[in-house]
Amino acid sequence: MIRPASDPLSGLRDDLGRLDAIGRRRHLRPTAGLDFSSNDYLALATGPRLREAALAALRDGAPTGSGGSRLLRGNHAAHEALETEAAAFFGSEAALYLSSGYAANIAVFAALPKPGDLIVHDALVHASAHDGMRLGRAGRVSARHNDVQAFADCVAAYRQAGNLGTVWIAVESLYSMDGDRAPLDDLMLLADSAGGVLVVDEAHATGVHGCGGRGLAHHLDGRANVVTLRTFGKALGCEGAIICGPQIVKDALVNRARPFIFSTAPSPLSAQIAGESLKILVEEPHRRADLHRLIAHASERLVPLGAKSSDSQIIPLIIGDDEAAMRTAEQLQEAGFDVRGIRPPTVPDGEARLRISITLNITAADIDSLAGTLEQIA
Repeated sequence: MIRPASDPLSGLRDDLGRLDAIGRRRHLRPTAGLDFSSNDYLALATGPRLREAALAALRDGAPTGSGGSRLLRGNHAAHEALETEAAAFFGSEAALYLSSGYAANIAVFAALPKPGDLIVHDALVHASAHDGMRLGRAGRVSARHNDVQAFADCVAAYRQAGNLGTVWIAVESLYSMDGDRAPLDDLMLLADSAGGVLVVDEAHATGVHGCGGRGLAHHLDGRANVVTLRTFGKALGCEGAIICGPQIVKDALVNRARPFIFSTAPSPLSAQIAGESLKILVEEPHRRADLHRLIAHASERLVPLGAKSSDSQIIPLIIGDDEAAMRTAEQLQEAGFDVRGIRPPTVPDGEARLRISITLNITAADIDSLAGTLEQIA
């Protein structure tokens, strides 16, 4: 009999050692310093209004847990109320609430495209979409980032090969590492001409961009061949995600999406807090206005220092070398700024960067201080 290794976890130790050797081992660190890294763009996560909504819901008897999956005893009136509110707010026929954006992307890409279909995804689409595609049964192909012709070429090749399945075009409306926007209208035309479906992840646009913070794809919501995903855990300050689309999409997910079927439902308390976050978008539009003023100021101060020009709250400063990016981030953290270095494989090789996030948790003076410190480090 072959004797097993004396250390059954040696493979894990070797893997972590390899990450150490190339400077890519990740570590958790406590939150400290001025917030230039979070996705709490509207400063709702620690603000009083969602806290007060949670306390009010608890006083009214909101359960802290659902007790089961939605298809068993975990379906609660609060879940259904949120879905009705979200569908009306975003302009879709139906909506489905899940525990996270990651779970929502897994659900969409593993359950909706069928064998014989093709998913054409942007090269920079989120890791959760990739994981969903791997779990699904449709073919998939990557198109160059934000290159509509590259998407069209992929679709044409699929059709020319005699394939009659549905084409699913998968993009983010606002990309989380570069802060740039997808050419949604042109991609919508492509989806229409191909008899396909456009799937848009609005995670970083929701709450910040579009009419009333409804996202950059809001004008496409309600169409029969559009599916959108919004998260509550970023600008909306709480947790969970909502998938918006036609009623048939919701029905298909309820019947086929494993992250929905086999997962304990989000707590009714979370659903009620999420509903309050939508009310804040309607009742406190000054938050978005204040944030966009900060974004403009940050761009004015940081672009001359090498940051990429951006009209979004995500401003990348690409350094290139992994070690240099992480060293710069550490120097900024020591100076009191919570700026994080981002390395491959999260971003492409040679594009390690500082991901500078603009939120209402900081001020224009804080941005000026960050810019001054960057000048000194450079």
